[in-house]
Amino acid sequence: MFKKILIANRGEIALRIIRTCREMGIKTVAVYSTADRESLHVKFADEAVCIGPPPSRQSYLNIPAIISAAEVTGADAIHPGYGFLSENAEFSRICAEYGIKFIGATAEQINSMGDKATAKATMKTSGVPVIPGSEGLIDTVEEAKALAKEIKYPVIIKATAGGGGRGMRIIRHEDEFEKLWDDAKTESAAAFGNDGLYMEKYVEEPRHIEIQIVGDQFGTVCHLSERDCSIQRRHQKLCEETPSPALTPELRERMGIAAIKGAAAIKYEGAGTIEFLVDKNGDFYFMEMNTRIQVEHPITEEVTDFDLIKEQIKVAAGIAISGQNYFPKLYALECRINAEDPSNGFRPSPGKITNLHLPGGHGVRIDSHVYSGYTIPPNYDSMIAKVIVSGQSREEVLLRMKRALQEFVIEGVKTTIPFHIKLMDDERFKSGQFTTAFMEGFDLTNL
Repeated sequence: MFKKILIANRGEIALRIIRTCREMGIKTVAVYSTADRESLHVKFADEAVCIGPPPSRQSYLNIPAIISAAEVTGADAIHPGYGFLSENAEFSRICAEYGIKFIGATAEQINSMGDKATAKATMKTSGVPVIPGSEGLIDTVEEAKALAKEIKYPVIIKATAGGGGRGMRIIRHEDEFEKLWDDAKTESAAAFGNDGLYMEKYVEEPRHIEIQIVGDQFGTVCHLSERDCSIQRRHQKLCEETPSPALTPELRERMGIAAIKGAAAIKYEGAGTIEFLVDKNGDFYFMEMNTRIQVEHPITEEVTDFDLIKEQIKVAAGIAISGQNYFPKLYALECRINAEDPSNGFRPSPGKITNLHLPGGHGVRIDSHVYSGYTIPPNYDSMIAKVIVSGQSREEVLLRMKRALQEFVIEGVKTTIPFHIKLMDDERFKSGQFTTAFMEGFDLTNL
């Protein structure tokens, strides 16, 4: 087992990893930018190293600084959390080169899933259902228009190196094709340094369902069932739940088997997710794979009594998994609390927290790195907390979440708490009959 792990991240996920390491008797090293000097992950780690100024490229994306911090402190492993360098194949490769274990996927596995066109081809070969579309990247707009006629509109073009909805356009008619194609190429090149595009049939108003998987170094893969991530705005998730109200036991089993096939095809090591779109007929299609731990992993932990961070660390240390699949024993829901003003287009609201009261009680878990007096920097993602509740039924979970949100007091900045309280009262949401288009009809006034 590792003696010391450096956490190449910040905020609540860094604190989450530190807590598990402490339970496992593993020393921890926090790295931080000057903007995060007063963050809790810096205070709670056994050691802390400043790696640069606030801009991410000069700190949390600064590979030489992070490797130097690991060498100076004698860390024998690095956990990247999510975001930043967590799916950076070059970082994974450099860690291996320096004899530091990267707690996550290998460079080869990240590369095979990081390029979405290649990932889709790999899944198709493995027998995982994929959405009809191009076999790989499309070179010309003429080629794309011909394929669109074949698979029928609407279609969606996507950046092969994309994420967060960037480099993505839905095309419903041929006469708008060229403009949207050019827009997607320009945005993709600017965001990712890669203007490669591929195309798929656009699945109207699907559910977004992801399957949590874990694989070890010996080729064994298991799944821990699904998370429903359909409540999202501009392809950014707002809340997640498990089990999904849209899945039958039979569909859950089929999707779990498909996810295992996909992960096994690349001999996947560590925790990751296979993400699917599920249409109104119950047909599902591979969308992408995330080769890292997910923001919403706590709801899976709550319904399966399974510590995913601990399992990541054990797998990285060469310990085999059992291969047992896990299914929900409870219901769980997570709301992402962002320092944003939902009534003003979810505009970021950094600043000093002047008063803070966290909710508690049975079935309530808070993952957060903030405290009263903490100043939220403007340099990073605006998520400051996750409220996770669990219970015996979906109805109980919705009521418990509303109660917890009403107890949650954050003063000094705007947050998404009022939005989530309103969501808990929404009849469409309470019915469970919603799709990824849910937010298009949601009233954000009077929050």
